Amino acid sequence: MQINLIFTVKSLCIPNICCKFARNLINTTFVSLHILQHTGEYVLLMRRVLRLPDRQRMFWRQYSRELEKQGLQSLPIVLLISVFIGAILTIQAKTNTENPLLPTYITGLLTRDTLLLEFSSTILCLILAGKVGSNIASEIGTMRITEQIDAMEIMGVNSANYLILPKILAFMSIMPFLFIISTAAGLIGGWGVGAFTDIITVHDYLIGVQYAFNPYFVWYAIIKALVFAFVITSMSSYYGYYAHGGALDVGRASTNAVVNSNITILFLDLILSKLLL
Repeated sequence: MQINLIFTVKSLCIPNICCKFARNLINTTFVSLHILQHTGEYVLLMRRVLRLPDRQRMFWRQYSRELEKQGLQSLPIVLLISVFIGAILTIQAKTNTENPLLPTYITGLLTRDTLLLEFSSTILCLILAGKVGSNIASEIGTMRITEQIDAMEIMGVNSANYLILPKILAFMSIMPFLFIISTAAGLIGGWGVGAFTDIITVHDYLIGVQYAFNPYFVWYAIIKALVFAFVITSMSSYYGYYAHGGALDVGRASTNAVVNSNITILFLDLILSKLLL
């Protein structure tokens, strides 16, 4: 009786295990095909985008507008966040390095290297992906659902090149300057901690900022910023360009653009850090 019961239980468990395995296999295959589809569409779109513009005058006009929209209009948030982050980094570095065995200038050194290596090049791009990326995705997505892009295609205009290339080049052009401004603002924020509080002296902070400076860190950060700028603009343009439906779908495209841009930035940050450092 006991042996028959064991065989009955096993006979019931084996089909369930097979069903779960088949279900998981189907879901994995579906996700893989979905990723391959998006990757293929993205590559084909970039082939249309990365071409010489048909009308140079229109391109440069769009380029100047995108410089103002993506660069100049992003300056306030860049300055505000960078100043506060620089001050916070200085306070936290000083609090965690209060040791007589450590030199007094290490606080400025940690603040400088953190701003250079990670915040002003990577974290800032994650923040701008929410501002610039969502703006691009919603703008192009609205043009798609209102059939403005279809009208361009009917007139023989390469809509992908006309709409997306100025955005990519403009943001890649302005991103190194935003990085430099962000780093300078962060260092000023750290200086403010020394000037207006008794947490650290300005003298010790400035010595740390200047100590053992490696110019390669600046070029490393600029390379990362350029790559991330391309990722933000190209992926946001992709999700906006292939949006369909109504207003809810445009909002969904903007959300997908920001989320996937951030994930890609973090993945590329890991790879570039391994290759360049």
